[in-house]
Amino acid sequence: MTALPQTMFATILSHDGYSGEATGPNIENAGDWLAEAELTVPEPGPGQVLVKLRSASVNPSDIHFIKGEYGQARVKGAPAGFEGCGDVVATGQCAEGLMGQRVAFITAGSGAWAEYVLAPAMMCIPLRPEISDEDGAAQIVNPLTAMAMVDIAKGAGDAFVVSAATSQLGKLMCGLGRDLGLKPIALVRRGETVGMLKDHGAAEVLVTTDPDVAQNFAEVSQSLKPRVFLDAVADQLSEQVFCAMPNQARWICYGKLSAELPKLTQMGQLIFMGKQIEGFWLTNWVTSTPPQDQARIVAEVQARFADGRWKTDVSERLALRDLVPNLAEALKKSDGKVIITP
Repeated sequence: MTALPQTMFATILSHDGYSGEATGPNIENAGDWLAEAELTVPEPGPGQVLVKLRSASVNPSDIHFIKGEYGQARVKGAPAGFEGCGDVVATGQCAEGLMGQRVAFITAGSGAWAEYVLAPAMMCIPLRPEISDEDGAAQIVNPLTAMAMVDIAKGAGDAFVVSAATSQLGKLMCGLGRDLGLKPIALVRRGETVGMLKDHGAAEVLVTTDPDVAQNFAEVSQSLKPRVFLDAVADQLSEQVFCAMPNQARWICYGKLSAELPKLTQMGQLIFMGKQIEGFWLTNWVTSTPPQDQARIVAEVQARFADGRWKTDVSERLALRDLVPNLAEALKKSDGKVIITP
């Protein structure tokens, strides 16, 4: 086996803990939150593996995290990044079976934006050979979230609503909903994306910048009666959409793309119409879902990527050493995911 280097290049966090802010996953200068560093290559402990990075993805949760707005505290000086793909080059006890395998992984806290990454063995998925490194780098967070949330929607009727539908996750949910015989109602910001979303499986597409969008949604809601709203935006329009949905509707927030703090204007609906507002965090889903159900869903996710039903749309590719000066500009492209390579 080739000896591992003693040091590695990494993009690290510049701040500790939480910021107490809620400004959304947007940055003007990545250097405000990140720095470049040469670190010692870590050694895996029990239940851990060391992964040599092939590619990593940038999700909105990564940006919330580096800004101190996520559900986990930052550790100053630790590598940033949650998700990626690479080769297992060392293992701790109870993780030996993954040695030498190419895996998709989620880190424990952060660490994916580095040449070598520590990851819990239980959060690594060996990848089928047909799956590309870029698809492997985005194999867990968005696909598992899509599967889990559309499963929730499936149990509540024929239609569901998804905001930020041009995102990678939004497109996955629209396609999955169509395949399951459901009618996804997509909310998008730009009118030119309507056709693309219908091609991806949306039954209806509403443009949120249209001045009549609230009325238009109310008409669609009356017709299709969606009872699940899968929302990554969480702004005042989201509240209007929720209020226009029928009784027993659930507003499930899984992201906060908007810095706007919405006001609840019809509290009586929670009492008299049985409506609910709740959150979805993949970490909680993973820890509460039985292993056999997780294995079934993971197999379905890989099958969809392997046969081409799902793919990762890439808007920008950045080398790890070019990440800090170029990340903010790359994130301005809204038609795909930023992928990082060593």
